Amino acid sequence: MDAGNLCVVSEFVLLGLCHSWTMQVLLLLIFFMLYLIIVFGNIAIIILIITDPHLHSPMYFLLANLSFVDMWLCSVTTPKMITDFVRENKTISFGGCMCQVLFVHFFGGGEMVLLVVMAYDRYVAICKPLHYSTIMNLQKCIGLVATSWTTDFVHAMSQMAVIVQLPFCGPREIDSFFCDIPLVIKLACIDSYNLGILMNADSGVPAMTCFIVLLISYTYILLTVRQSSKAGASRALSTCTAHITVVLLFFGPCIFIYVWPLSITWVDKFLAVFYSVITPLLNPAIYTLRNKEIKNALKRFRSYYLHPKGNI
Repeated sequence: MDAGNLCVVSEFVLLGLCHSWTMQVLLLLIFFMLYLIIVFGNIAIIILIITDPHLHSPMYFLLANLSFVDMWLCSVTTPKMITDFVRENKTISFGGCMCQVLFVHFFGGGEMVLLVVMAYDRYVAICKPLHYSTIMNLQKCIGLVATSWTTDFVHAMSQMAVIVQLPFCGPREIDSFFCDIPLVIKLACIDSYNLGILMNADSGVPAMTCFIVLLISYTYILLTVRQSSKAGASRALSTCTAHITVVLLFFGPCIFIYVWPLSITWVDKFLAVFYSVITPLLNPAIYTLRNKEIKNALKRFRSYYLHPKGNI
C-alpha cells in the first residue's frame, strides 16, 4: 500500500499529435478556429433556448444540456493541446493529468447518458404522442439530467481514485495530446495488464450498453414512423436521422478506443480528436441547421435583440 501511495513522477510529457514544427503551426491555427466555433456555437444555442419561450420544451432543454456538455468536453483537452503546439516542453502536472482523466470521463459519460435520454424523448414524442406532455414534463427532464450528472461524477471519481493510487516512478511520456486512462495506466510501475483491461471495461461496457440501447430505441422509432402519415413520417425521420448521426459519430470512436483489443497509436489519436473536438463541432450544426424551430428562433432573436428599432 505504501508503494501504491508513492508518486515519484510529478509531471508527464505529452508527445502530442505530431513532431513537425510546420505541421504543428498549421494544426494550431486549425484547432484554435475550431475551438472558437465550438465554444461560441454552443453558447449561442444555450442562449437561444433560454431566451426564446417557443423553445421551452423538454427536447430543447436536453439540447441545451448537450451543448453545455459538448462545450466543456472540448475545453478539457483542446486548450492544452493548442498551447502545446507552440511549446517545446509539452508537460502536464500530475494533478492536471488526473483532472483531465476525471473530466474527460465525467463529460464523456454525461454525453452518453444525455443521448440516451434524448432518444427516450423522441421515442415518447413519436410513439406515444398523446401522452408526451404527461410523460416528458420539464420536471422529469431535470430529474433525469440531475441523475445522469450525479451518476457520471461518481463513476468518473471512482476511476480517478484507482488511477491516482498507482505508483508512477519511471516512464512519463504519454503518446497523445491529453491524459486518458489506458495511456496513464501503462506508465505505472506495476504489472498493469489486468488493471488496464478492467478499467477499459469499466468505460467500454457502459458505452456499449448505451449504444445498444440507442440502436434498439431508434430501430423501434423508425419502425413506428413507417406506419405514420407521410408528413409526420418525413419530419420524424429527419429528426431521427440527425440523432442517429450524432450517436454514430460519438460512440464509434469511444467504443473503438475502450473496447477494441488492438491499440494503433495514430488511429487512437485520430479517434480521440474526433470525439473530443469534431463531435462537439458537428453537434450544433446537425441539431440546428436541420431544425426549422431553431432557425425561426434565430430570426426572432435577430429581429428583437439586434434590430430592436424595427419592433417599436
